[in-house]
Amino acid sequence: MMNNPVQSGNPLFPGWYADPEARVFGSRYWIYPTYSAVYEEQTFFDAFYSDDLVTWHKAGRVLDSSGVPWARRAVWAPSPIEHRGQYFLYFAANDIQSDREHGGIGVAVSDRPEGPFRDLLGRPLVDRFVHGAQPIDPHIFVDDDGTPYLYYGGWGHCNVVKLGADLISLAAHEDGEVFKEVTPEGYVEGPCMFKRGGLYYFSWSEGGWGGPDYSVAYAIAASPLGPFERIEKILFQARSYVP
Repeated sequence: MMNNPVQSGNPLFPGWYADPEARVFGSRYWIYPTYSAVYEEQTFFDAFYSDDLVTWHKAGRVLDSSGVPWARRAVWAPSPIEHRGQYFLYFAANDIQSDREHGGIGVAVSDRPEGPFRDLLGRPLVDRFVHGAQPIDPHIFVDDDGTPYLYYGGWGHCNVVKLGADLISLAAHEDGEVFKEVTPEGYVEGPCMFKRGGLYYFSWSEGGWGGPDYSVAYAIAASPLGPFERIEKILFQARSYVP
């Protein structure tokens, strides 16, 4: 008789968290989530790491808004990546509701995945509404050819910007456009991209985040810029499932 494998359990670690993004740095698995609280208390990020996907350890306050002069509340949706021996962390702050408010998507850097991360620009990288997309929920993706793309957006719109080689500047797409809208059917917020077998798999959240219809769906495209063909929902409350 085979022994049952050791499992991590569900949830993986204690606490009230949201918006997890998972990465592998070296041989270690990392999860960077949003600390879930009232917006005025969302001023830092914790991270969690594991060597075996079973036992998880906490790295506390890998980024704190005290090191980000322009961020004052609603620090959300961290998205990390390693580049040339440094770790870049993209995040949203302040939950701005119009271009008259200060905030948006920032970028911080550290020499270690556990931080501490420090603000790089002294200002947001994306600080305004373009194509109707609220500047929240960034997701960094680097294609096989080394091109870095930053997907982001709330309020039912998703944009993608191409980053410069420094990962902290915006570069134009081949058609000269900087902010390209790539909103798939049903999109609300929370973009995520990965590539497998030459195809681009794009997922997002749809429905209302505070209600029973909140769910995750995905699409597939032959290009990182789409067009994305919606396939189906992959995460939902069973009693509210609508394909």
